[in-house]
Amino acid sequence: MRETIAAFRGAGLRVIMLTGDQRLTAVSVGRALGLLQNDEQALEGREIDLLDDETLAHRMAAAGVASRISPEAKLRVVQALQRRGECVAMLGDGINDAAALRQADIGVAMGRGSDLAKEAADVILLDDRFATVGAAVEQGRVIFDNIRHFVYYLFSCNLAEVLVFFGAALARFGPPLLPLQILWLNLVTDTFPALALAVEPGEPDVMRRPPRDPRAGMLPGGLTILTLADAALIALLALSAYSLGLSAGGPALATTMAFNTLAVAQLFHLGNARSRDSVLGWQRVVANPAALAAVFGVLALQILVTEWAPLAGVLNLVPLGVSGWALVLALGGVTGLAGQLRRLVVGRRREGLAAAR
Repeated sequence: MRETIAAFRGAGLRVIMLTGDQRLTAVSVGRALGLLQNDEQALEGREIDLLDDETLAHRMAAAGVASRISPEAKLRVVQALQRRGECVAMLGDGINDAAALRQADIGVAMGRGSDLAKEAADVILLDDRFATVGAAVEQGRVIFDNIRHFVYYLFSCNLAEVLVFFGAALARFGPPLLPLQILWLNLVTDTFPALALAVEPGEPDVMRRPPRDPRAGMLPGGLTILTLADAALIALLALSAYSLGLSAGGPALATTMAFNTLAVAQLFHLGNARSRDSVLGWQRVVANPAALAAVFGVLALQILVTEWAPLAGVLNLVPLGVSGWALVLALGGVTGLAGQLRRLVVGRRREGLAAAR
């Protein structure tokens, strides 16, 4: 349990023990678990009963243990922490814990606990192990990260397709993509890589970050700007491919170049969406086999649909040949290169700030 509490502390989470035991017992256990550094961090139920709400909220800022605590005092402790703006998870198993479990932002009942506690709680621990709570916090952070990566990837890719048409109109080009080509991009190029993000393993520092603000949106300010910038870059690359194809072979080649550059740029962009840090290291590259399978599978489909005449005719594409594909890969690769370089720079700056602290 001490290891789990230490992991919580590293993740910016604070553990407070509320118990009906005597003060000396509670303080001894609290010290053994690393919850107390001094006796001032230990409160007693009768002391809590005498404090007004404002004073109790102030005392809870540093409290680690509360002994001989009544059900009413447990409820007041939860409310005091919430009054401080903290997100509170309450663990309990008895009837006396029901009110506090209901009041907490997340009520966690033990599987062996009373029926009333289970009904009041949001989550029930089947194995009653405190370490399971730590594993749940870690997995919850990984899941939320992956949802955010998924949204970031799809928003940037779909916005890029919109910007391609907007840019083509400004440049007075013809339609850069046909309806069936857009449908292919949305169903194939976007879908499989995006689904692979759902099984991305957690980043190494997932339990060393402070808790996120629950009021923050799925795409906070910095990530929103990054989404717009990445979408603009992908669109610019696709329009560049269209312009090169237009001058080299006419509208059919231009559309084929733009179509495949969009697809390849989105595949390279998957590496940017997988992590806020660089994934250039070999271990990080192969950490998600589903992402690798999606990239190579979609790339094979792009080559097939472009070079095999029956499918190419359906989507109004023309063969590109080796030189054409080399240009498409070079243009599409700019997305991945720019994204990974930015992550390397930001990552080193973040490490420097952490070392300075």
